[in-house]
Amino acid sequence: MVKCVYALLVLSVCQTAVAQRLADRQASTETKKLYENLFKLRETKILFGHQDALAYGFGWKYDADRSDIKDVTGEHPALYGWDIAGLENDSPVNLDSVPFEKMKKFIRDVYDRGGVNTISWHLDNPVNGKSAWDTIPGSVGMILPGGAKHQLYKQWLDKVAVFMKDLKGSDGKLVPILFRPFHELTGSWFWWGKRECSPQEMKRLWVFTFDYLRSRHQVHNLIYVFNTADFSSPQEFLERYPGDGYADILSFDTYQFGPKENGATFRKQTESKMSILAGLAKTRRKLIALAETGYETIPDPDWWTGVLYPSISSQPVSYVLVWRNAGYRPHSKDYHYYAPYRGHGSEPDFLKLIKNGRVALERETNSLNLYK
Repeated sequence: MVKCVYALLVLSVCQTAVAQRLADRQASTETKKLYENLFKLRETKILFGHQDALAYGFGWKYDADRSDIKDVTGEHPALYGWDIAGLENDSPVNLDSVPFEKMKKFIRDVYDRGGVNTISWHLDNPVNGKSAWDTIPGSVGMILPGGAKHQLYKQWLDKVAVFMKDLKGSDGKLVPILFRPFHELTGSWFWWGKRECSPQEMKRLWVFTFDYLRSRHQVHNLIYVFNTADFSSPQEFLERYPGDGYADILSFDTYQFGPKENGATFRKQTESKMSILAGLAKTRRKLIALAETGYETIPDPDWWTGVLYPSISSQPVSYVLVWRNAGYRPHSKDYHYYAPYRGHGSEPDFLKLIKNGRVALERETNSLNLYK
């Protein structure tokens, strides 16, 4: 009997060790701790995130220590999304005009306050220099080893490495980053999409990117987030998956469109995808997340507790991030925002969401000491 109990304890310890092991075996202590703590919290806490939260919001830009989430709740989000598109071309600002020097300060400040940062990269098409949305087929093949644009792609990764290694908190430690390259890769709106390259090419690109940053540049503060769009089965989700040794978090992006009556369909589809992810994550000992979502202008005042939360709450989701609050866009003559601002119709429901005990904002992440 004693031997059996001992064996079970050993098995439990081994499973926990596997669960907390990052793809980058040389990850920094703080990066490992963040992953370990997110793993421990996956059943009880969902970090709420917002893209570009500190840079601007509805009707304001670069106000010190401000975010629309803080205006509504009294505290910042737990998770902050940033995008480094433009870095590859030495632009001083990213695709949404956020200066990279300001972004670095925001990222450092978030870390110092106990929050979490995630970074995506809408990198330009390396073949013709046009945007990420230029979907000419064959671009991925041309940046793989032996391709005509491979050297250019390595130069771009050199710049990414410099950026990531320049992110240090006031404690002098590298800031851990949830890195989400080639996001929405099962869609076909980016040059790395499903119709633009083969599954094997996508896997090779992911593995090369991972190895180049980790081994060539010794970048060890990244937690790699594998991200898709539409899928309806485990096999479809894994079709372009590079393998458990190259990813840490399984995620997807999805948005609600159309009238608020579409919320029921959005909820059903999101629940289904979350169930698939949870099954895959359990066998692979990974985390899962809804890495990007939202309902533009949030016309449903009960969307937060009536649609979004029920879509994800039955699974061990580590975080959910809604897109940016650009406000009114003169060029397209529309409003573009995904989080409530003070006075918005969904504000009361959002406050209800964050008071449910599971959805966490920054004050809670600070108290949880995620990096220790």
